[in-house]
Amino acid sequence: MQVKMDIYEAMRARHSVRAYEQREIEGEIKDMLEDKIAELNGRSGLHIQLITHEPKAFDSPMAHYGKFSGVTDYIAMIGKKDDELEEKCGYYGEKLVLFAQQLGLNTCWVAVSYKKIKTAYMLDAGEKLCIVIAIGYGKTQGVPHKSKAPSEVADMGDVPEWFKKGVEAALLAPTAVNQQKFFFSLDNGRASARAGRGFYSKIDLGIAKCHFELGAGKKNFNWA
Repeated sequence: MQVKMDIYEAMRARHSVRAYEQREIEGEIKDMLEDKIAELNGRSGLHIQLITHEPKAFDSPMAHYGKFSGVTDYIAMIGKKDDELEEKCGYYGEKLVLFAQQLGLNTCWVAVSYKKIKTAYMLDAGEKLCIVIAIGYGKTQGVPHKSKAPSEVADMGDVPEWFKKGVEAALLAPTAVNQQKFFFSLDNGRASARAGRGFYSKIDLGIAKCHFELGAGKKNFNWA
């Protein structure tokens, strides 16, 4: 099976979706998703897990308050407790989000609007559940979020075209309550990114860096 769109189309098409059809993720789609999770776990050292047929996590007052419905499948972003975990979960989780979009699935990052069902996933020693990603076939494709101007999230002085494209891609990234509290800059040809203050800003930074790399092209730069 071929993916339904390229990665740049996926970045533009991906919007947060909270209401899902009662339709299983199965067959080749599920196999490809699990293969991608295994690949990213190998690259990152994370313990990402696909949870299916588990309706309890999103059947809670918080989930209903967050307007989630029909969620029975989600991705659990799990890893060793350390200072890099949140950024790493954001970065690799967004790679899964974009891959899911390419497969015709919809997603939504979820930090608090769910209940931890500890029997649904496995934690090894020293690990924690950082955040989850609702996944499935959305009842809609979601709507675009409002976005800041490039100059609000980056030093846009005399910068090359690849840097501009990286910032444009980062502005398509999902962030907690659409804060977009990240900042990119360029110094002697090396890009840097820092998180602002705010809830889940390190996760947001990882997500934004994932988008920036895809937009800029990793061959064009190194991180400072």
